Amino acid sequence: MKKIILLIALCIANIVIFAHNSNYEKVALHQWHLKNQKQVIEGSFTMLKNNLVYIEDANQKVWAFPMSLLTKTDQQFAIKKYANIAKLNEQLVSNANNSNVSEPLFNQKIGIVFVFILALSFFTFIYTDKAKRKFIIPVLLVSMSTALLSFSIKVVKSLRSMSDPLAIDSAFSPFKPVINTFWDSNYFYVESKGIPATHEMMVGISNHGWQQQVPIPQCYIGANAWPIPLNPTIAATPIPVDTIHFTRGAIAIAVNGVPIFNVHTNTGVDSYVDGQLDNFGGHCGRADDYHYHTAPLHLYSYTAANKPIAYGLDGFAVYGNVEPDGNAMLTLDANHGHSFNGVYHYHGTQSAPYMIAKMVGNVTEDASHQLIPQAAAHPVRQALTPLNGAVITSCTSNSSNNGYNLTYTRSGFIDSVVYNWTNNGQYTFKYYNNGVLDSTKIVNNGFIQCTVPVISSLSNDYVIQAEAFIFPNPNNGNFQLKLSTVLQGKKVNKIAIYSIKGELIFEANNYQSPMEFNNLNNGLYLLHLDFTDGNSINQKFIVH
Repeated sequence: MKKIILLIALCIANIVIFAHNSNYEKVALHQWHLKNQKQVIEGSFTMLKNNLVYIEDANQKVWAFPMSLLTKTDQQFAIKKYANIAKLNEQLVSNANNSNVSEPLFNQKIGIVFVFILALSFFTFIYTDKAKRKFIIPVLLVSMSTALLSFSIKVVKSLRSMSDPLAIDSAFSPFKPVINTFWDSNYFYVESKGIPATHEMMVGISNHGWQQQVPIPQCYIGANAWPIPLNPTIAATPIPVDTIHFTRGAIAIAVNGVPIFNVHTNTGVDSYVDGQLDNFGGHCGRADDYHYHTAPLHLYSYTAANKPIAYGLDGFAVYGNVEPDGNAMLTLDANHGHSFNGVYHYHGTQSAPYMIAKMVGNVTEDASHQLIPQAAAHPVRQALTPLNGAVITSCTSNSSNNGYNLTYTRSGFIDSVVYNWTNNGQYTFKYYNNGVLDSTKIVNNGFIQCTVPVISSLSNDYVIQAEAFIFPNPNNGNFQLKLSTVLQGKKVNKIAIYSIKGELIFEANNYQSPMEFNNLNNGLYLLHLDFTDGNSINQKFIVH
C-alpha cells in the first residue's frame, strides 16, 4: 500500500512540476548598464513604450531610459521581457485565428515528460502486484494527459512571438541620428525627413525626365512616421507591384529613411528605363518629396553586406546580393525573394523588377492604389510639368541648411532654382535664367519644418523620481494621487494612465485626485505626469 501511495504522489508531483514553468524569476534585481557612463541602475523591467525602457528600482522609483542608452545585452533583456509580457496578455483563441504558424505535434519538453511517465510506468509494473496495477494505470493515464495538455498550451504560446524590433533597429542604426526609430507591439516606426545624408540628389536625370520638382524635406515624424508591421503574415495571393497596383505612394522604406516607390510611375512606365531617376535611383514627386524607385544598393557603402537595406511596408526585409548569413544570394522566387531559415525576405538587384515583384505580406491597397497605412508627404506648391532638355548638374544645400540650390543646363544656358523656407512655413522659390533672376514665387502657408528626434544622452526627462504617491496601492481602480511638497508648486499639463502593454487608458490636461476607474481589469498600470517645466514623473500601481 505504501508503494502505491508513493507512486501516486510521484504522479501528482510530475503533473505539478511539468504543468508549470519552473523558470521563476530570481529575487535579485537586474543591473542595467548605461552606455558610455559609469552609472548602473538596479531594478525590474516595467514597460517598453516609444523606445523608452521603464525600470522600477528597490525603492519603487520608476526610471525611464532611451533604449539606445542601454548596452546591447540590456536591450536584449528588455525586448525579451517585453515579448514575455505580450505573450501573457494574448488570448489563446485570438492567436490561433491570426497566426499562420503551423503547430508541431511533438516538442522536446513533451518528449521528456513522455519518457518520464513511461519510465515511471515501467517501474510500477515491476514493483507492483498484478492485482494492484489496475488502480495505478488510471492514475498514470491522467498524469500523462494532464501534462501533455498543459505543454500543448505552452507550445502554442511559445510559437506566438513578435518580430524582434532590435534586429530591425540594427539595420537602421548606421544612419542615426538622421533618422529615429521606435516601436510598439504592432509596428516598428521610422522617423525621417526623407532626405539622404550620404549622396547628392537629382543629378543624372535625363534631358526629358525632370518634372521641375525639387527636394523639400518632409515631416515623417510622430504619427506620420513610416510604419513597418512587426507581425507580418504571408498573403494567400501576393499582390503584384506593377502598372496597376501600388502606383501611388511607397511600398518600402530604405534604412536611411528615404521611402521607396513602385518602379512604375503613375503613367505606367519604368522610371529607371525612362531616365527619370538620378544616379542613386531617386527623384522628387509631385509633392517635392524625394524618394527612390529602385533598390538602394548604394547604401552598402555605409552598412554591413548581410544587413537589410530596406523594409517592405508589408514587414519583410530587403537584402542585397548576399543572404543574412553572408553567403551568396540564393535563387529568387516570382516575388523577388525567398524564405531563409523560415523567414521570408526580398532581394534588391540592378535589373527589373529591382526589388519587390509582388507584396508577399498581407497588405491593404486603397482605391487610389496606395498601400496603407503609410506616411504622407505635404506639398507646398502646385505640381509642375516636365522641362524637356533640362539636365541637372548639381543640387546642394545652402549655407543656412534651410534650402537648396538646384542648377541645370538647357539650350546652352545655365539655369537654376534657388529656394528656402523659414521657421513659420514661408517658402520662397527664385528662378534664374543664365544667372539672371527671372521670377520669384512665395508660398506663405507651407508646412513648418520639423526636427527628427535625437536621443543621445541621459537627461532629467528620463530620470524619474518617485515624488508622486498613489494610495491605496494596490487598489480597486479608485485611488488618491498626492504630490510631494516640491511638485505641489509646479503645474501639471498632462496626466495619463497606461496599461503594462503601453496602451493609453486615460488622459487629461490637468491634475486630478481622487481618481476613479471602475472598469479597469486586474493588473499593473503606469501613471504618467507631465509638468510645464518639461519634467515628468511615473508611478506604478496595481488593480486587484
